[in-house]
Amino acid sequence: MSKKVIIIGAGPAGLTAAYELLKKHEGYEVVIFEETDSIGGISRTVNYKGNRMDMGGHRFFSKVPEVNEWWQNMLPVQGAKPKDDIMLGRDIAVAEGGPDPEKSDRVMLRRHRVSRIFFMDKFYDYPISMKPETFKNMGFANTMKVGFSYLGTIFHKLPENNLENFYINRFGRKLYSMFFEYYTENLWGRHPREIDASWGKQRVKGLSISAVIKDIFGKIFKKKNRKVETSLIEEFSYPKLGPGQLWEVTADEIIKLGGQIYKNSTVTTIHRNKQGDITGVSYEADGDEHNMDCDILISSMPLKDLVVGMENVPSNELRIAKGLPYRDYMTLGVLVNKLKLVNKTDIKTVGNIVPDCWVYVQERKVKMGRFQIYNNWSPYLVADLDNTVWLGLEYFVQEHDEFWDMADKDFSAFAVEEMIKLGLIDSAEDVLDTHVERVKKAYPAYFDTYDEIDTLIDYINTIPNLYCVGRNGQHRYNNIDHSMCTSFEAVKNITNSVTDKTNIWNINTEKEYHEESSENGEKK
Repeated sequence: MSKKVIIIGAGPAGLTAAYELLKKHEGYEVVIFEETDSIGGISRTVNYKGNRMDMGGHRFFSKVPEVNEWWQNMLPVQGAKPKDDIMLGRDIAVAEGGPDPEKSDRVMLRRHRVSRIFFMDKFYDYPISMKPETFKNMGFANTMKVGFSYLGTIFHKLPENNLENFYINRFGRKLYSMFFEYYTENLWGRHPREIDASWGKQRVKGLSISAVIKDIFGKIFKKKNRKVETSLIEEFSYPKLGPGQLWEVTADEIIKLGGQIYKNSTVTTIHRNKQGDITGVSYEADGDEHNMDCDILISSMPLKDLVVGMENVPSNELRIAKGLPYRDYMTLGVLVNKLKLVNKTDIKTVGNIVPDCWVYVQERKVKMGRFQIYNNWSPYLVADLDNTVWLGLEYFVQEHDEFWDMADKDFSAFAVEEMIKLGLIDSAEDVLDTHVERVKKAYPAYFDTYDEIDTLIDYINTIPNLYCVGRNGQHRYNNIDHSMCTSFEAVKNITNSVTDKTNIWNINTEKEYHEESSENGEKK
């Protein structure tokens, strides 16, 4: 007799779990509930008049062989150059026997990574490099302050009881104040000293001034099997039609395997029996409420919503769940015929635009957090690559704040004015078209009741047939590969009848899990 598995959320974690159950194991009936009409969660791709938008910017890079093999199975690595590399005569890796991006859509491109900081009208490499240009842009006085400030941290470490101290210990107070303090506060709506240091430990991991220096010397002396921090990678994979393409392909495969995906279906209640086991869910679709029983529930929905919607939760755990914070996200797609920014790098691009995939904006005079240049992610994201530049202006907001509730035309006018302030364009007349997208609960945040989350996790782990996976499912700022790995582990537990869920929650908590790997991707 088959077991009924309900999965909440058709993002990377939910789809990975469904595919793994259906592809590798028999005896499972899988149903996915997705509250929106799209596939991929925050990793979806929005197609606006043939111009595609990546929600948040997604580099596909992992040091976990199982993840890389999984991606290769869904979207094989390019066997020939994509359009822009052909036009420019750029060298890029190709895989023997791989698909040709000019002839096939089901292909993963190889892309050169460029992401910089824009501060005081100048570009700085991110991660911070030791190039002469960096010191020239900083000026002699600031360079000396940065150097002495960092030396100070070597001899005097601050207690890492908040994110501010975490950054200062790795970069020095001066560099922190220049490149991390304002951006972090803009991202989270809180000062870094109010944010738990564990966010930095998960996102920045081993990145620091010393890591940058080690990487430089590793390159100079061509050290074999040198360890490379994730933030220092120079090349990554990327689906031809944006990150959502990977998950749309995965969804198609799930349906071929007999899985079901219910879109525009919002799970509202998680039902339990007297023993506390999950017995099924209630969900809303087409204005009506429906019920479905299950033997197992895999949740990638926001942890807050899961617990609030669950029957018979103790008051203390319910309080913690209700207090878990999130940051929401808005992006404005902007189509222009040219950028004012000058490409001063030696990287060739179509139209000689700056080569960045995304740029971190540190300017205090604007609210913009980042901007993406979709042309550089993939030439196939842009309908008219030769004559237009397709940008994504990113804003970190709170649901129903002044930006969230703005009419699209007003938000567009506001963001375009900030483009002019930053010198990206000359005037609003340079803008050919715009499109607004809003994403709720894009970023699980590390303040308020987050410091009590272990109590909530301990309670959830007492429910034997409930598995929490993914970024929002675990309230943890996971990368795509981290989210997939939580699902790998959940499926292993389910199919092997393992009740201890420590392995699922340990993903992306130990630095060694992903970062301590050699450059060729072999785990140590």
